[in-house]
Amino acid sequence: MSTRNDSPVGSSGNLRSISRRLGGAWPWFVGLFVTAVLAATSDDVASRRGWVWWRDYPEGWVRSPADVISRATKWLVNEATFGLFSFTQFTRAISFVIERPYGWARAILVDGFMDGVGRRADQIVPPLSWIAVIVLVAALGRHASNRRLAVLIAALFAYLAVFGQWASAMVTLSSMVIAVPIGVAIGLGLGIASYRSARVERLSTPVLDLMQTIPTFAYLVPILFFFGFGPVAALFATIIYAMPPMARITTLSLRGVPSDIKDFGEMIGCSTRQMTWRVLVPTAKAGLMVGVNQVIMLSLNMVIIASMIGAGGLGFDVLESLRRLDIGRGLEAGLAIVALAIALDRLSQAYAVRDTGAVRASRRASLVVGAVVVATFALGYVIEAVRNYPASLGVTSGSFWDDLISWINVNYYDTLEAIKLFVLDGFMLPVKRLFLATPWWWWVVGLGAVGWALGRVRLAITVMSLTAFIALVGLWEFAMFTVYLCSVSVIVAMLIGVPLGVWAAHNERASRVIGVVIDTLQTLPSFVYLIPVVMLFRVGDFTAFIAIVLYALAPAVRYTWHGIREIDAQVVEAATVSGCTPRQLLTRVKLPLALPEILLGLNQTIMLALSMLVITALVGTRDLGQEVYVALVKASTGRGIVAGLCIAFIAIVADRLIAAAARSARERYRPEQV
Repeated sequence: MSTRNDSPVGSSGNLRSISRRLGGAWPWFVGLFVTAVLAATSDDVASRRGWVWWRDYPEGWVRSPADVISRATKWLVNEATFGLFSFTQFTRAISFVIERPYGWARAILVDGFMDGVGRRADQIVPPLSWIAVIVLVAALGRHASNRRLAVLIAALFAYLAVFGQWASAMVTLSSMVIAVPIGVAIGLGLGIASYRSARVERLSTPVLDLMQTIPTFAYLVPILFFFGFGPVAALFATIIYAMPPMARITTLSLRGVPSDIKDFGEMIGCSTRQMTWRVLVPTAKAGLMVGVNQVIMLSLNMVIIASMIGAGGLGFDVLESLRRLDIGRGLEAGLAIVALAIALDRLSQAYAVRDTGAVRASRRASLVVGAVVVATFALGYVIEAVRNYPASLGVTSGSFWDDLISWINVNYYDTLEAIKLFVLDGFMLPVKRLFLATPWWWWVVGLGAVGWALGRVRLAITVMSLTAFIALVGLWEFAMFTVYLCSVSVIVAMLIGVPLGVWAAHNERASRVIGVVIDTLQTLPSFVYLIPVVMLFRVGDFTAFIAIVLYALAPAVRYTWHGIREIDAQVVEAATVSGCTPRQLLTRVKLPLALPEILLGLNQTIMLALSMLVITALVGTRDLGQEVYVALVKASTGRGIVAGLCIAFIAIVADRLIAAAARSARERYRPEQV
């Protein structure tokens, strides 16, 4: 008598198991593939028969809301009123609330307190000296963890001074000091409201989805209309971009509080307010600090884009270097952002795991820090080097990077061009031709069939509606360029990232080295990738492709590494005892069991690739990112928002389909977790 074995151990029919999961949907996929091939090669027949809708969406069917959105924006700014106040007065009130604390932060760290306005203003109180700031952040590191963290943070801030990035870094830090608390407060409040009310969660979820998937360029235009050019507009854009993870993580963390703790709070008679702030929030502190960390990192990731509308600081330095193709200056400013990101990341992580009862700030340490601040303040009037780091002692690596790129171009130009042409002709252009030749209706129906196979009617309707919207607004060709560039980049990123993740999961030394490389890639601002790539490969699709692969590689590595490390050791031991070779152990046990995490890594890789596509519009791509960037340059609110929504819908379709596939994989290989 034979028994059915559905476990991945020793299974030789993973393809059959996938077929069982898809059930009767496989004829759909065969039929769609055949129709795609026929449709992509039958343009001549369709044109002779007058089927103008066969491949391209007819222009007469286009219904774009871009003009309506632009008119609505102008109406809000010029005419809208709520009785007691106008919309313009409302935005000015928000600007006032944000501008005042930002001015104080900037005065403390950068400009000092001034008497007067403009060039005639006199400085009556100088800002904190570079020595005082380093001592303060080192003291925070010691308070959060130990001396090792204090030394690391002090060294990172000293790097900013030594490499001549201090003033710009303090401008960026001033923005962070304001944007992060506001983003955390709004996200925390929204997360608590979503935890308390299912209706609030249903209403906020699609809004948060759009906030996370619409490219930041798309809402820079309306922010400029509402708040004008300057740091306030930049701070507002940063808050919009960085807040959603805090809201989501807050809701998840509060739901993760053990039920016995909630029962205890109810037993002692806690009110709703007391239950929230004295029981749930303190218990969920570790998860909430992860949300704070995400707000910090996303705010730093926004500094370059925010500099386009008046933020200044390190982001402006990187952006200006990209415009001038000054690789040395751009990389130095980018590495300064990395140093600031690492310092704030380590500090927030230390506070997340800190035991408040084990570490206390001693009175002596507080007195020492206070004495250093006062002493440097006084000595700064006498010794300029105490107030500002001496320029004569500064170090620069700009010439090194410039010479390195020049040397590579001189000695390896032919090799780089050969690689570029090989990838373009052999891989990228065939995919591009296929995507552009495939009819629009095939994508709508095909994605609907995939949605039906993975999630039945609801998912099918969702993906078909979002895909059809892109055709309806007349941006189908731009969308196909976006999907083509995103697809080829994600494929290569996964082909590189999954093996690296497998290697890191099985080798501790490789794990440490790969971890450092991935951490560096994740903290480098997206614009920094473009500078050396443009210098080596000039502008075009290949340049965008390389930059996207580098930027989107990290999730593929991390999720694969995590998925394999999380496999139950008993399952691996059972497979080894049953006689699996190392190759069989990897391909038939570990990779199938890690498939849900790998699919989540694929999801995040796609999200990062789409976000980077908007940045690569600066190097001449013809996708939706270019459409968003042109809308920003021309201050066309409707055009930018519609193109941004198209990118967001592509991201949402990919997210929903991959999430459904991950659930199916988890049901197949890890039924105990479902």
